[in-house]
Amino acid sequence: MTDHNESPVLLDYPELGVARVTLNRPRVNNALSLELQALLSKYFLQLSSDPEIHCILLTGGDKNFAAGGDISSMANTGPIDIYQRHTERVWAPIQHCPKPVIAAICGYAYGGGCELAMHADILIAGESATFSQPEIRIGIMPGIGGTQRLVRAVGKAKAMQMALTGKPISAHEAWLAGLVSEVVADDKVQEHALSQAKLIAKMPPLAAEQIKEVIIQGMDASLEAGLALERKANALLFASKDQKEGMQAFIEKRRPTFTGN
Repeated sequence: MTDHNESPVLLDYPELGVARVTLNRPRVNNALSLELQALLSKYFLQLSSDPEIHCILLTGGDKNFAAGGDISSMANTGPIDIYQRHTERVWAPIQHCPKPVIAAICGYAYGGGCELAMHADILIAGESATFSQPEIRIGIMPGIGGTQRLVRAVGKAKAMQMALTGKPISAHEAWLAGLVSEVVADDKVQEHALSQAKLIAKMPPLAAEQIKEVIIQGMDASLEAGLALERKANALLFASKDQKEGMQAFIEKRRPTFTGN
């Protein structure tokens, strides 16, 4: 891990091709301060353009993912100040990250923490993890995609219930609703998420990025438009060296060596 233990976000490289971004405000359950959000933005922008990184692991550590926004910094803030924070710009490098992102989630994923987790492509949750959009309980509403990503992930009925009551759901409920990809034992979350990241990092990077892009862009498109995106992306990959290597390795019954070209 990095030596900058006072930093609200840590960055390290636990496996070849894998970057790990760790929220590091454990005393406040990783509340998303402005400094933390700015560092997240900086690291994701950096990692998105790093050709050596093929997968990003996002975690809050073994206790809590993130318990939401930093309420103390918002309590006496006016609407213009909130608007001028332009969180959409701060979070844009996470939203538009072309690399696969895996979230390893323990404990609380509340409010902004739940919204941050939903930016990931694969969500691995511990058995005791809980998810919530509790903003209504303090007189506001989700403001970083909670009303939009949540309904796309779990459907209208469950999203309405979560946003209007602020009531948390368990990891198992989140899995049944389609919010998380997998639920594992609490003490296996980090290990399992890292193994998934390591596996994906060994895949051909161009194919991984195209798969992510087509799935995301196709979600809000018509079926025909989505299928057209898929066909063109699939055809494009036949221009890559990795496609030639992958198919030749399959024929020769050996492991392929992908280079990202």
